[in-house]
Amino acid sequence: MRICVAGAGAIGGFLAAKLALAGHDVSVLARGAHCEAIRSGGLTLIDQHGGTQQTIGVRAAEADRLAELGEQELVILALKAHQIADLVPRLDVLLSATTPVVALQNGLPWWYFHRHGGRFDGRRLESVDPGGLIARHLPVERVIGCVAHKGAEISAPGVVRHVATAGDRFPVGEPDGSRSARVEAISAVLNGAWVAAPVITNIRTEKWFKLWGNLVWNPICALTHATVLDLSEAPIANELGVTMMLEAQAVAARLGVSIPGTPQARLARAREVGHVRPSMLQDTQAGRRLEIDALLGVIVELARLTGTAVPSIEAIYACAKLLDKVLAERRVRIVPQSLTA
Repeated sequence: MRICVAGAGAIGGFLAAKLALAGHDVSVLARGAHCEAIRSGGLTLIDQHGGTQQTIGVRAAEADRLAELGEQELVILALKAHQIADLVPRLDVLLSATTPVVALQNGLPWWYFHRHGGRFDGRRLESVDPGGLIARHLPVERVIGCVAHKGAEISAPGVVRHVATAGDRFPVGEPDGSRSARVEAISAVLNGAWVAAPVITNIRTEKWFKLWGNLVWNPICALTHATVLDLSEAPIANELGVTMMLEAQAVAARLGVSIPGTPQARLARAREVGHVRPSMLQDTQAGRRLEIDALLGVIVELARLTGTAVPSIEAIYACAKLLDKVLAERRVRIVPQSLTA
């Protein structure tokens, strides 16, 4: 199958490599040195035990040369949520009349209310699709939802280091909850590449469940430079995390979603993943823009829409937005420096 992974970062790079190793015709959208490394030497996966897998023949292009990759049978949209608007006007060169797009973003997506069926059915979320640009250029009828339960980071150009755990999975689902032929086919392709991708009929609940941890770990770790395990071992951070999660749970409930489990159990998972740097912390230390609105801004928008109080989330959102502004305007990266000689 011809598959393009648009956004070959940590998670996108992992998927591209696994699909290529399974024999698919894989191409990727990447940037700079990472793009050049993939062109010249493919993608390398390194697991937590130091084991490596090397791909060959993965084509790579930057955004202004996407047309070189040609029409695809499947596009996996693995960019950060705030990067999608810049790409979608160019994405049509990859799409035939029937090409589905698997949207892999963290947080709540721009298509959240597509085929929602509730009183907000069809409503656009300004926080994740400002001005409706994404919806204008990428018809929501193409979209398949997906959630990445996976830890990974780019350790060098062309090299993805990942952590394999028992909970690794990439569930996929139609926005309307149906088990369509196309979502079953996508699940089969991913499963055939040794990527667990069960079809689920409640993709929004799965999105909320993933977000439940991310809305705590990502911004707090970015603001403090703590790892996920550091956060879990600090009682005051856990208390803040539980408060934020209860606020989010109240918003979800107003939208008919019951997030499974408890905040305490979700936060306890940090002990399983260990000293992992969440993506927002990785971006802070690399000087990249932060994926804030899909994780926090959208909850603030939904809270106001449903009349739900979320004061802790609003405070962390404000701090994270200020951090993002500093990174962008001063063109800096923020990395802890050891004081030891």
